[in-house]
Amino acid sequence: MSTDKEIKTDSDIVVEKLYQTLIALNETPGQFPYTRGVQTDMYRGKLWTMRQYAGFSTAEESNKRYKYLLQQGTTGLSVAFDLPTQIGYDSSHALADGEVGKAGVAIDSLGDMEILFDGIALQNVTTSMTINATASTLLCMYIALAKKQGADLKLISGTIQNDILKEYAARGTYIYPPKPSMRIITDIFEYCSKEVPKWNTISVSGYHIREAGANAVQELAFTLADGKAYLQAAINKGLDIDVFAPRISFFFNAHNNLFEEVAKFRAARRMWANITKQLGAKNPKSQMLRFHTQTGGSTLTAQQPQNNIIRVTIQALAAVMGGTQSLHTNGFDEALSLPTEEAARIALRTQQIIGYESGVTQTVDPLGGSYYVEALTNAMEAKAYAYLQKIDEMGGAVAAIEAGYIQNEIAQSAYNYQKDIEHDTKIIVGQNKFVINEAPTKDLFTVDDSIRQIQIEKLNAIKAKRNTLIVEAALEKIKNAATDGSNLMPHILYAVENYATLGEIADVMRNVFGEYQGS
Repeated sequence: MSTDKEIKTDSDIVVEKLYQTLIALNETPGQFPYTRGVQTDMYRGKLWTMRQYAGFSTAEESNKRYKYLLQQGTTGLSVAFDLPTQIGYDSSHALADGEVGKAGVAIDSLGDMEILFDGIALQNVTTSMTINATASTLLCMYIALAKKQGADLKLISGTIQNDILKEYAARGTYIYPPKPSMRIITDIFEYCSKEVPKWNTISVSGYHIREAGANAVQELAFTLADGKAYLQAAINKGLDIDVFAPRISFFFNAHNNLFEEVAKFRAARRMWANITKQLGAKNPKSQMLRFHTQTGGSTLTAQQPQNNIIRVTIQALAAVMGGTQSLHTNGFDEALSLPTEEAARIALRTQQIIGYESGVTQTVDPLGGSYYVEALTNAMEAKAYAYLQKIDEMGGAVAAIEAGYIQNEIAQSAYNYQKDIEHDTKIIVGQNKFVINEAPTKDLFTVDDSIRQIQIEKLNAIKAKRNTLIVEAALEKIKNAATDGSNLMPHILYAVENYATLGEIADVMRNVFGEYQGS
């Protein structure tokens, strides 16, 4: 797509790049406070990155799916990791039993990472990794593989989610207490700003907050509160906000109320621009809120699952009309199982049809100037700021989480939503209205429990080949760095390059930092 090319509708009407005179606020895309978008031409210059969140079973199987998705037109990879990987257990650990390869791909060592991206040049693809407590280790595995491929580390790009605060509030895949977890995150900020400067070092995630039951205002407020906490932690460490803030990205949910979702995205940009400015950011890139969107998993129904295709389309439209930089669309069968190949393809085609056929990409912020959308944007901002003020009065996001405030607000919202469904005041088509008798869905995608034994055999083979003395020395260096406060990243990288396992590295830090037990 070209910024300069004249664009017309199917009826030969010329579409201007920007409709400005109708906007009472006189805000311009690509300029502070970025309400109308972070780029002056938005999708007229380049479409969003089309991702499909994928990862299951073994690295070999996930590699096949990645290659299939790339062949079908995805423009970025998005890796799902299984629960043992997310909470720092090797596949051989007793607590991994029954979970290996189920919710994502099992990654125990650099050997698995080598297989996961076999035949995929990391310098030529952007990769998003949904990983938090063990983000430092998975990122080091990715960097180690990029080095083995001969990639220029200054050019590799992608994102680690790395947002531990929302794990305490909404999701639960944490390992260490908040303070050392925040320390690890700022270590990543510092290391990547020098060694892999194009990498997005955190994706502050409202997605899981929304999945846990928050409404749109709460998703916006709690996500930005977490973002502020990360900014302040890095500033307190002595880092320059204009060095690390440009690599902070966000991850939002998209639900079915199209106009409210668009308003949420617009308000988020304006609020973050002002938050960063108040904290001393002068670089425009520090003030720009760039975000990935995933359509709402919790909105999908097991009943009449084909209806989910329509839901996902509405949600994807909201993300695009709200100015997302990256998008994942869910498979229609994900309320029942991992997405089949057919469901993944339809989900990707949904993005492609919106991008190339719908016309919504032809002008910047197409809903800007709508009385309704502008009013919703302002109302969303005001309600979110009320939450932020309360959280600030409590001492910030960490204190609010430790007090249980954010968790309780999410739980109350989830309760109210479920009550509305049960009382039929909230209509879910096919679930509590327009219900039909239907046969059970066939051909679901499942992962066999035998995967764990395959992973254990691979682990044993890695351990038999590696230099045990070097691994032990590398783990000792991680222990020392964890204890004395020096940056952990170079030591984790050295350990994974010598095939220390994810679980071994996590255990060293468990022994130093302890484990968070929750409230």
